Amino acid sequence: HFSSCSPPPPLSPRHEAASPKRSRSLSLEATHFSIAWYAYKYDIIYKRIAAGVKDILFPPACPICSNPRPVIDNRKMNICPWCLKYITYIKEPACLKCGKALEDDNREYCKDCTDKQHLFNQAVSVYEYSEGIKQSIYNFKYHNKREYAEVYADEISGRYGDVINMWQPDVIMPVPIHVSKLKSRGYNQAGLIAESLSKKLNIEYNEHSLIRTRATSPMKDLNDIQRTKNLEKAFKIAGNVIIYNKVLIVDDIYTTGTTIDACAECLKRAGVKEVYAVTLCVGRGF
Repeated sequence: HFSSCSPPPPLSPRHEAASPKRSRSLSLEATHFSIAWYAYKYDIIYKRIAAGVKDILFPPACPICSNPRPVIDNRKMNICPWCLKYITYIKEPACLKCGKALEDDNREYCKDCTDKQHLFNQAVSVYEYSEGIKQSIYNFKYHNKREYAEVYADEISGRYGDVINMWQPDVIMPVPIHVSKLKSRGYNQAGLIAESLSKKLNIEYNEHSLIRTRATSPMKDLNDIQRTKNLEKAFKIAGNVIIYNKVLIVDDIYTTGTTIDACAECLKRAGVKEVYAVTLCVGRGF
């Protein structure tokens, strides 16, 4: 022992020899830290540049009027305040199964879900049918308005993020479209929404395990029986989905639930336990 006033004992030759090594070690640690810091910094810069390029190629636009989204109180709005009159959000009371708005506060399920046994576990939707959202989705699907996808995904996560987290899906999958339609349109509109939603909610995205095996007729002119017939054997599993216990399906329109049911049947037959769904709009006449 030595007093606090006495000098420390001299370094042994072993310690003296180790000091340069320790200095080099500290120098390497500092270099690694510096590299990591600059990598982080440039990653942020890269993402900002990428976002800027994306905004140039696909300018952030209101999905209702297609004009640039306004900035109010330093926040870019999803939908222009003056466009809100053209859409209607689904509010309570809503069907506990499919998410359709209910007119009767005393009911828990809509007539469709009372009369029909669905194969999916639960579904929710953001908008009620209106001309505003109908035209928006039409432009999104057929007029290359891909930039709407991020707004739609933000609307979904803002209204149903807590519900989706409560469901605890392992993966998000879009309703697939046939390869012939993918070639002609250039993109799967449900896939764009699903991919953006997966990033916002930090949930895995998978567009390859559930595929459409054949082109089907447009559903808007078919009754419920014809819809079911139209989708018979229209989907199949490509890959191992048993690794997923819960799957969230994303689509643009929910009308009778036939499409979501067909996807749920296919997934559950392959070993998935629970299938949930989120759509933009509960539709009529799409």
